[in-house]
Amino acid sequence: MSLTIVAHITAKPGQEALVRSELEKLIPITCAEAGCQQYDLLSDNDNPTHFMFFENWESRALWQDHMNAPHLSAYMVATDGAVDSFTLHEMTKVD
Repeated sequence: MSLTIVAHITAKPGQEALVRSELEKLIPITCAEAGCQQYDLLSDNDNPTHFMFFENWESRALWQDHMNAPHLSAYMVATDGAVDSFTLHEMTKVD
């Protein structure tokens, strides 16, 4: 069963450029991962501190592999103290 992830990331004021840059680094690496079907980064038109990833994965297990990948750990280190909030929703398409 496929899995959709909606992740909201809010940068601290003044840290938007850093957070955006680090999020952008994740895109090509993640898109090449097994099971990644879609990995879109969006920015809020009215709130420059708010970013969202919309992701589709072949399975929860493959998404979990992504969550434990070294590039995600590197992102966490690079943005330590720059992110105000992070919320993640695991979603399933309603047929």
